[in-house]
Amino acid sequence: MAEKKVKKEKTPRVKMPEQAPDVRNRNFEEVPLGLTPEMAQMEAARCLQCKKPACVEGCPVSVNIPGFIRKIVDGDFAGATATLWEKNALPAVCGRVCPQEIQCEGRCIVGKKGEPVAIGYLERFAADYARKSGNVALPAVAEKTGKKVAVVGSGPSGLTVAGDLILKGHDVTIFEAFHKTGGVLVYGIPEFRLPKDIVGSEVATLEQLGVKIETNNVVGTTVTVDELLEEGYDAVYVGVGAGLPRFMNLPGENLIGVFSANEYLTRTNLMKAYLFPKYDTPVAKGKNVVILGAGNVAMDSARTAMRLGAESVKVVYRRSREEMPARAEELHHAEEEGIEFVLLTNPVQFFGDESGRLTGMECLKMELGEPDASGRRRPLPIEGSEYKMDCDLVVVSVGAKANPLLTNATPEIGLNQWGNIIADPATGKTTKKGVWAGGDIVTGMATVILAMGAGREAADSIHNYLTLGW
Repeated sequence: MAEKKVKKEKTPRVKMPEQAPDVRNRNFEEVPLGLTPEMAQMEAARCLQCKKPACVEGCPVSVNIPGFIRKIVDGDFAGATATLWEKNALPAVCGRVCPQEIQCEGRCIVGKKGEPVAIGYLERFAADYARKSGNVALPAVAEKTGKKVAVVGSGPSGLTVAGDLILKGHDVTIFEAFHKTGGVLVYGIPEFRLPKDIVGSEVATLEQLGVKIETNNVVGTTVTVDELLEEGYDAVYVGVGAGLPRFMNLPGENLIGVFSANEYLTRTNLMKAYLFPKYDTPVAKGKNVVILGAGNVAMDSARTAMRLGAESVKVVYRRSREEMPARAEELHHAEEEGIEFVLLTNPVQFFGDESGRLTGMECLKMELGEPDASGRRRPLPIEGSEYKMDCDLVVVSVGAKANPLLTNATPEIGLNQWGNIIADPATGKTTKKGVWAGGDIVTGMATVILAMGAGREAADSIHNYLTLGW
């Protein structure tokens, strides 16, 4: 038995095939190419099948990770997907965009002495198998309860709530402001990182289970939360995300050529600007592009700009490489594709020509001081270090704020100082009876899987409210 364990630990972690950097940086096709069945089984065999799996504790939706991996080892790929669906309504999405390195894989025992089991790769493999083969039975739906739930927003938290509650026997209708479902999964994350047909397939599965979807419906204007409750919905879940752009209030920020990451990525992803003129959505294509910020959204913006034909793309960040919040994989892919990181640098103002078009920006060199409230070292300006950087397109990616449309129309829902909804972290209950909330509208911008975790907690609380009265 001991020899078998040693053998598993010494087996190298599988390397997923990818498009070559000098090819992929000019197309929008998915970068990682997926695992073959043989590769998946080889990687799955590295799992130690721990009796007390720490990986599950690291998963915000508590997927039975050893269980689905065991089925891959046995060649039961359909069973692996069914096991994932017990806890995760979006496994093909999570397998691609979740920060496994700091969650499930970060807790993996195999990773204590080597590289952790590639849980994300295996999750993606199982979900892709289901989509391509169609050889997976849908989960069983409980007997109808007669209760109706409205889910506002079809992003990761809303889809999770809908998937959980439909299985518990409640009628669920999703109200989505855009013409496509998926929320940030379709308007924020680029095609090369998360193909939109995969999101569509995950949503189609929920529709097969009985979830109804109404698009082009802006709750807060088209209909209010109070009206939904008056029209017969027994509970409302608010998962509208944080979609309001945040700028830096610098001189020249209104010049032509300065975009928010929200607009830049929404035009490119949801509105298919990268396929112009097939899709009639123009998008600015700069030669010398600068991205301000260093999170995953900044990496998405930078890699998008390169694919749209930029000659030079720079990510300008006021801290060092160690403080960059983007996933290590995203940073690695960006550098491979020719993105330049300009670190310990902060923008001061933008310059334009006589027609009001951006021509450059003034920057200031920074140095790191003591840690601030975020735990990262505080950037401090170096006096007299100003210099000019030429650029004709800037994408501001320094976070986003809560859109007040819904909350302005529902004053009984309490808000914090940033305009985010106040909700019980354990249940998602808001200050208004019958209304729950979760995801970025509560926490501010976070990850897909954390939004899904909030949706899972809220769905359990809603079910208890509808069936037990608490």
